[in-house]
Amino acid sequence: MIIQLKADCTDKQKAAIISKVQAFGYKVNEVTTFERHYLVCVGKADFDIRAIGNLRGVQDVHRVEDANMLVSHQWRVHPTVIRLDDGVEIGRNNLSIIAGPCSIESEEQVQITLDFLQRQHIKLMRGGVFKPRSSPYSFRGLGIEGLKFFSRMARERGIKVVTEVMQVSQIEQMYDYVDVFQVGARNAQNFNLLDELGLVDKPVLLKRGLSTTLEEFLASAEYIFCNGNERIILCERGIRTFEKSYRNTLDLNAVPVLKHKTHLPVIVDPSHGIGIRRFVEPMALAAVMAGADGILVEIHHEPELAYSDGDQTLNFQEAEHLFRKLRTAYALVAQ
Repeated sequence: MIIQLKADCTDKQKAAIISKVQAFGYKVNEVTTFERHYLVCVGKADFDIRAIGNLRGVQDVHRVEDANMLVSHQWRVHPTVIRLDDGVEIGRNNLSIIAGPCSIESEEQVQITLDFLQRQHIKLMRGGVFKPRSSPYSFRGLGIEGLKFFSRMARERGIKVVTEVMQVSQIEQMYDYVDVFQVGARNAQNFNLLDELGLVDKPVLLKRGLSTTLEEFLASAEYIFCNGNERIILCERGIRTFEKSYRNTLDLNAVPVLKHKTHLPVIVDPSHGIGIRRFVEPMALAAVMAGADGILVEIHHEPELAYSDGDQTLNFQEAEHLFRKLRTAYALVAQ
């Protein structure tokens, strides 16, 4: 059960609500986000919820059967829309395209990419400065100095920065230069990191772990929400299976299922999902037809020379062709 408190609920009223709920045998957890104040109540007793809804200080009360209550569609029936500055939105009635290189390599590369994204009317650029790599000898990013020039150049053009944070200690130093914090697949169940991102008043793009179920994925989102941050974007990016013909198995089943289970926006990363450049376009289009709210795709002006993930990265001509098709496909779905 979720109880949403009124903005002017007094401490005395809250105490009376908690006492009433506890009398029904429920454990009460207080959750205060940057937007609202909730009581998340866990228990099994059956009672008329009007006994709670009629109490002073209560805005609304909902029965929620899902284990991950705050991210559940059962109580928030209208999809969440993530709003950034300059009219940029991720969520309902809008196809978001987030594009950029796997790794930020140089100021020249960022300049070339930003110019291309501006021509394509794309407002969100991805780019890693801290890179988790399978081999310790691979390029691991330019770090905070790379993020600084990436952020400065992007903001001069009104383009939002999406980049990965890998550990708790990086959050504070990255904060001023990031518009959306990305949590990679390897950190999808790093609960210390998720807890801390719940304390941040910036959106979090949460990628599904390599082997996480959808319930485990939603539990990770719940960690962020219950610590105070409601602005969460879920990203399906492929899971590890026995198949070796491509990098991962892009689970497009997850898109409609997640849209049914949660009110959070759901986007898809076909670049990591399949890991082969020629197949990124059909999988991206399939994701839109499955109901995705957005696409996260890797692009580079010279993929063959990219420092990382060149095999799955589109060149600008391929990317322009994809963006045109994505918008056409979304227009069909939105009818």
